Amino acid sequence: MRGMRASRLLSTLLLLQTRGRMTAQELADELEVSVRTVYRDVESLSAAGVPVYADRGPTGGYQLLDGYRTRLTGLTSDEADSLFLAGMPGPAAELGLGTVVATAELKLLAALPAELRSRASRIRERFHLDAPGWLREADQAPHLAEIAEAVWNQRVLELRYRRWAKPREVTRRVRPLGVVLKAGTWYLVALADEDLRTYRVSNVLAVQTLDERFDRPADFDLPGYWQEWAEQFEARMRGQQAVIRVSPEAMGWLRALLGTFAADAVRASAGEPGPDGWVRAVLPIESVRHAHVELLKFGGMVEVLEPAELRELMVRTAGELAALYEGSRRILPS
Repeated sequence: MRGMRASRLLSTLLLLQTRGRMTAQELADELEVSVRTVYRDVESLSAAGVPVYADRGPTGGYQLLDGYRTRLTGLTSDEADSLFLAGMPGPAAELGLGTVVATAELKLLAALPAELRSRASRIRERFHLDAPGWLREADQAPHLAEIAEAVWNQRVLELRYRRWAKPREVTRRVRPLGVVLKAGTWYLVALADEDLRTYRVSNVLAVQTLDERFDRPADFDLPGYWQEWAEQFEARMRGQQAVIRVSPEAMGWLRALLGTFAADAVRASAGEPGPDGWVRAVLPIESVRHAHVELLKFGGMVEVLEPAELRELMVRTAGELAALYEGSRRILPS
């Protein structure tokens, strides 16, 4: 408790140093304590010789004597590590580092000269990272903080995990090496026996941190591993192929509607344009049904040539759409 109060007193002092005058209610909101606690903390600061004084009245508040600056701005090791996530408050909070990040930023701002502090505030006002992709919510990963702590402390984990293959639920003992945030979804990279594996954290049903510690492989490179794994994963997901004709207009929409991997594959396999500007190309697909949905986004800008099953499915859908809209046109008022 004494350590918590000391940390809160320091936070109060740094808030007043970085923001100037603040009311008791504003301090209470920032520190997540009661106004009465703020009163007691300010009295303690004054008793310790900190020149903090109160302005009375409806627009009053607490502030430090002009020119006073504390030198107690040293970052703890956890706070210094968390600065790499300072632009990602949401993911930092999911990892259990939200409070640490906020305290680190406050200490950093307090240590900066006035002109740099103003610049830092402008950056916060003008740049924001929103990790999840469009039209989807971020995964719910209730065990993320415990997993991240085990990664940091090099502790072996026992996971109960839900997967696609049967049996659906399995138990795995793993050595966690890192966590990755990809478009709002968290993944755990870990050693299971001697094999590197990737687990979707939202599919972890239960986790137990064991007393056993492990040594990280000296040559393990998390960003390098993730890039290679992600490329292989997308290639596996798109293990089939379709032959298509692509209009010049559709070429400009490939990346937006199909993603980088598929768009690059189409461009790389594209032949010479015909008299109408259309090109013949090969599209990696996950399945006929999945490709059917993806290619409908292009309307009449893409024609499927092969496989026959996919072409027939596109023809049937086009006929159903034509009949639907033709029927709608007959019943619409003139």
